[in-house]
This record gives sequence, C-alpha cells and structure tokens, in this order.
Amino acid sequence: MAAPPRPRVRPGAQVTAAVVGVLAAVAVWVTYRFFVTTVPGQTLDELAFTGAAYGQGQLWQVAEPVLDVVSVAFVVGGLGAAMAVALVRRRWVLALQVAVLVGGANLTTQVLKHQLLTRPDLLPGWNGENTLPSGHTTVAASVSVALLLATPRAWRPAMAVLGVAYTGATGVSTLVGQWHRPSDVVAALFVVLAWGAVVCALTPSSSLDVAPRRHRLPSGLPRSNAFASPGSSVVAGLLLLGAAVAGGIALAAGVRLAEAGTVPIGEDVTAYAAGALGVLAATALAFALLLQLRQSTARPRETSR
Repeated sequence: MAAPPRPRVRPGAQVTAAVVGVLAAVAVWVTYRFFVTTVPGQTLDELAFTGAAYGQGQLWQVAEPVLDVVSVAFVVGGLGAAMAVALVRRRWVLALQVAVLVGGANLTTQVLKHQLLTRPDLLPGWNGENTLPSGHTTVAASVSVALLLATPRAWRPAMAVLGVAYTGATGVSTLVGQWHRPSDVVAALFVVLAWGAVVCALTPSSSLDVAPRRHRLPSGLPRSNAFASPGSSVVAGLLLLGAAVAGGIALAAGVRLAEAGTVPIGEDVTAYAAGALGVLAATALAFALLLQLRQSTARPRETSR
C-alpha cells in the first residue's frame, strides 16, 4: 500500500513570518523609546492618561467587567482550550507551541516592565514607575492568538475577529480605568505579535493543514483549491483597512498635539480619543498579520509520496 501524501512546509512563508517577528520586536523598542524616553512622547501619553477621567464613571461600568475577566483561571482555561483543540487535531507540536507563545509573551512583558525598562521623569513632578508593556493586554492578546493559531483553517477568520474584539476591548478598558497609557497597550500587542510570528515561522510539517476529504483527488492528493481561504483575505483586508483609518486619525491628532510644543490646555480628550484609536489600530494590525501568517505558513507547499 502506498504511503499517504506528506505535506511540506513553505520556507518563503516561514521567512516572512520571521521577518514580521523581528519587526514587531523592533516596534516594541521604538514605542518605548519615543513614548517613554522623550518629552513629546511622554506628553502625548500623559494627555491621554489625563483625558480618561472624562466620562469615566459611565465607561467604567462597561470596562471593569472586561478587565475582571483577565485572571490566572482565564489564562489556564484559554490556553487549555487552545492546546485541547491542537491535540484533538493531532497537532502535537502545535499544542506545545501555543503554550510557549502564551508563556513567552507574558514572561517577556513582565521582564521588560519590571526588570529591563525604566521610566525617566521628564515632565514636571513624579509620573510613576514604568508600566510598559501592559500585562492585561498581553494576557488577552496572547490567549486570543493561541486560539487563532490552534483552530482549523476555516475557523481562523472568525477567531481573528473575536480576538480583535476581545483584545481591543481589554486594551481600551485599561485606558478607561487609567491603569495604563496608550503606549503600554500598543507595546503589549507588538510583544504578542512577535511571539505569534515566531511560532508561525517555526511551523513544522506535522502542524500543517490537511485538505478535507471533499477537496481531495481519488489519489488522495489535495485539489488545487483545497487550501484556498478567501474569507481570511477578506477579513485581513478589512482589519488592515480599519487599522489604517484608525491609525491615520490617531497619528494626525498626535502630530497636531506634538507640534504645539507645550501641553495644550483642554486637548487631553483629543489625546485620549487618539490613544484609543491607536490601540484599536494596533490590535487590528496584529491580528490581520497573524491571520495571514498562520494561513500562509500552515498551507503545504506541495505533497510527495
């Protein structure tokens, strides 16, 4: 009896994922350097932090329950679900990889925040210790990405949308509660993006997608359209469009505020709104990239006997 077809990895897609991982790590550093170690960056962040006081009472009624979800039980349950999905699909290495993803991302955030990065007092008065990256956002994003990577190919677009919704809500909620500044949340998203991209770059042949029976030829080989995922392209495209729009508005507002040269009186609400849009833009960007990277690296290059 002939051996079943064996899927082969796509080196080009894996290299692309590795490059995205490196760029995400650089983005964490750039975010820290500008928003924490420069006066204009700290000014914008502090304006957004102050602006969160407006309407906080009503918004906190929605934000607090979102943040209360993040707990040790949530991490264990979410990671357990992702690993269970991978194991049911007989993706043994992937189950280990999503565990490393969640553990590595959260450990990286804690080491960066408490051990490696510091916050200089560049503005009048003491403005607290370093809070970058955001731990709550890292937890929400890493668990969401673990589920995105572990689920079957057809489910991933929906998981990406759910991941954006939950992670974005968590990130914005930390702003509402004045737990974090916008840069803290954005840096956390880049930390998770870096780890997620690395996992995609290290996709082994045992973790590749397998064509459903209805998409196989009589010989057992997959049809040419077996791994087509137009839904993923549409979802990723819409997320990238949303990220571009939200990010563009946030950038324009930030540039206008920075050009003022001093802390503009009454502009903290603008900075707050821009910070929230920046968080949503970074969330959409991270999940759009990871969705496409996962679909690309999990798609077999070809089959051989």
